[in-house]
Amino acid sequence: MPENSAELDVGRAEAFGSSASNWTSRDTGWMLNLFGTAIGAGILYLPISAGAGGIWPLIILSVMAGPMVWLAHRNLVRFCLSGSDPTANITSTVNEHFGEKAGRVVTLGYFLCIYPIILLYGIGITNVVLSFIEHQLQWELPSRLWLCLSLVVVLVAVMHAGETWMLRAVKLLCYPLLVVLLGISLYLVPQWNFSAFNQPVDIQSMGVTLFLTTPLLIFSFNHSPACSAFARAYRVQIRDEQACARKTSQILKRNTQLLLLVILLFVFSSVLSLSAEDMAQAKMENLPVLSVLANRSGNLFFSIIAPCIAFLAIASSWFGVYLGDT
Repeated sequence: MPENSAELDVGRAEAFGSSASNWTSRDTGWMLNLFGTAIGAGILYLPISAGAGGIWPLIILSVMAGPMVWLAHRNLVRFCLSGSDPTANITSTVNEHFGEKAGRVVTLGYFLCIYPIILLYGIGITNVVLSFIEHQLQWELPSRLWLCLSLVVVLVAVMHAGETWMLRAVKLLCYPLLVVLLGISLYLVPQWNFSAFNQPVDIQSMGVTLFLTTPLLIFSFNHSPACSAFARAYRVQIRDEQACARKTSQILKRNTQLLLLVILLFVFSSVLSLSAEDMAQAKMENLPVLSVLANRSGNLFFSIIAPCIAFLAIASSWFGVYLGDT
């Protein structure tokens, strides 16, 4: 009887491993959820901040970004998977490994890191919609209070409608965001100017730029708030620990590759399309890159598409960050 039971356990584990090896629409949904969590409206400012120090620090940061993002998030997910309870979140796992007192400290710090971001995204998405109504649609402005409340209620309702609806909503937001960002990056290719590679290399200036810009670049890839819910969703479905670790690592790897492709292509395409004077002025005036491109070329497309990108980016990021607070 024990031998039969062991054989059943092995067979069940093999079944889990087999099903976990196949890529599904659910995997795509979670990959896009992690992608949307990382990409916020800050991507519109990233090319100016990252490119103002020259092209060579940006190249070094791009090489560093992949391993840092991949290893940090993979290890965080592995920690979330290490708890004995499949339904536990990151705070419960911390309590299990380090004790209740340490768990309270980590939980408080985790909450203080994530909750303000939700508030900022609520304000940001309201500002974007109000600006779009006023300048693009030229309608009468609604009450800011009721508009903010309506937007937040809709976003929270989608989250509490269940994982399936949440992943569908994320796909609807992320697919247009992907298409627009890649489209703009490719549209700017004919305007690339490679004179930036001829600039002299100043080791001291490069070191300062790397020191100041590394946190900004890594933050642009950050999707840690969604990692706990992501790990829990797959731990409940795939009980075999090794199969679950392989599946989550596979999704994280593809998500990192997608982030590197989209973010770095957009940053390099924007930086190579602007002169050093354009970027210096934009940084001084705190303008997003699309506003700079619109002002330089007189193309109204950039001024129209900018709030659309900001709305999609903030909404998708809000879903991922909200997962970290639930």
